[in-house]
Amino acid sequence: MTFAWPYALVALMLIPLMGLLYRHLLKGRAERAAQLAAQGFRPSAASVKRNRRRHVPYVFFFVGLSALIFSFARPQATVTVPNREGIVVLAFDVSNSMRADDVKPTRMDAAKAAAKQFVDRQPRNIKVGVVAFNDGAVATQQPSSDKAAVKAAIDRMTTSGSTSIGQGLFTSLNLIAGKPIGSGQIEAPSQAAGGSDGSGGTANANPDALGSAIDNIDTGFFGNAAIVLLSDGEDRSEVKPTDVAKLASVAGVKVYPIGIGSPEGTVVDLDGFKISTALDEPLLQELAKVTDGTYFNAADADSLTKVYGSIDLQWKREPQKTEITAIVAAVGGLLLAIGSFLSLLWTGKVV
Repeated sequence: MTFAWPYALVALMLIPLMGLLYRHLLKGRAERAAQLAAQGFRPSAASVKRNRRRHVPYVFFFVGLSALIFSFARPQATVTVPNREGIVVLAFDVSNSMRADDVKPTRMDAAKAAAKQFVDRQPRNIKVGVVAFNDGAVATQQPSSDKAAVKAAIDRMTTSGSTSIGQGLFTSLNLIAGKPIGSGQIEAPSQAAGGSDGSGGTANANPDALGSAIDNIDTGFFGNAAIVLLSDGEDRSEVKPTDVAKLASVAGVKVYPIGIGSPEGTVVDLDGFKISTALDEPLLQELAKVTDGTYFNAADADSLTKVYGSIDLQWKREPQKTEITAIVAAVGGLLLAIGSFLSLLWTGKVV
């Protein structure tokens, strides 16, 4: 326990002085009683009983007064309270297939709209980061509680290239860790996805190095972090997303893949070329399974919004200083009141 005004505790020295004064008064009463006894006056049985309990109200007075003086120092107790805090990384697939309109108005626009609603609902102790990935991946927004900055990063994203889900997950892990993970084992040579990493970091992983070294990488543990992966699941990279998902699982990071699009698919017109694209659910479901996350299918913008509402971080308990002045003062006042009541009941006076 700590005190905001510890010097106020000096007033507690008054309590022993009051105890000495009370003892002196009792001694005077005892001397008078002895003088009366010498003259033949004997106390009645009721008087003896009252004498035995006359100390009780004063005990309440002394303890209550001590509590009140104690409260003047503004005591602060360290209590354990539940608190939800952590990092959520929104990993956006910004490949050309996200231009498809099987989710209106397009997969990308629907994902952006729902993501911004998700950001608005987060408490300030949840930091949200943004990663954009296509052939490669880049962090476009460091984890932040500045909702305006996060939403601006979401608005800036545009579509291009093909899809590397593994790169997106790996960049998200780097963003959560706040530093490159697997240094010397996994290369991170280039930027991608039409943006720049706010910390200067990059996120392309060497697929062979990642697959062979994954068991030896010390990622650290981030049990209160999550990755929300928005993609149609059409992975075109040599980096295996399941390898990176295993890395996330070791780090305690859950992945919540959100499938954007329809399994039936549609056709995207890209510079005069017709490209067929369809939702690949099995891969996204496997990523959720590996990390103990949950897969969601977002068939339209409304269901996508509901998906974001269901994603939650764990509550954890952490120590926090709390001032308990009011509680201590209330206890002191209650003890004084009890002492006054007993004194009034037994002696007909408060003291």
